[in-house]
Amino acid sequence: MTESEVLAKLAAQALGEKKGIDVQILDMRKLKSAPASFFVIASGNVPSHVSALSDHVHEVVKKATGLNPSKVEGYANAEWILMDYFDVVVHIFQSEKRAFYKLEELWADAERIEVGENK
Repeated sequence: MTESEVLAKLAAQALGEKKGIDVQILDMRKLKSAPASFFVIASGNVPSHVSALSDHVHEVVKKATGLNPSKVEGYANAEWILMDYFDVVVHIFQSEKRAFYKLEELWADAERIEVGENK
């Protein structure tokens, strides 16, 4: 298992621990135009839930690996928070925004990695 795959699974586990909705890992390594090796995608119900999910991913990843995201976008509004760990990009949406942007459909050719229990 690569470091990037471990990081993606850690992020997905953290999202699940805080009741992230429909947590998905997209393995983008076989796609030529992919901006990262993995996308981790989840939803939260309200801005405070989205922020809490982001905070927990940061805590879990930092504790396990010592890594901080190189960039975090969208935290102030908490409609769509993007956490950039270079090879792994974590996307945490409010449900309506996720339905609108449809990242899973945009990257439909990506392989899905099983994430245990999804809600």
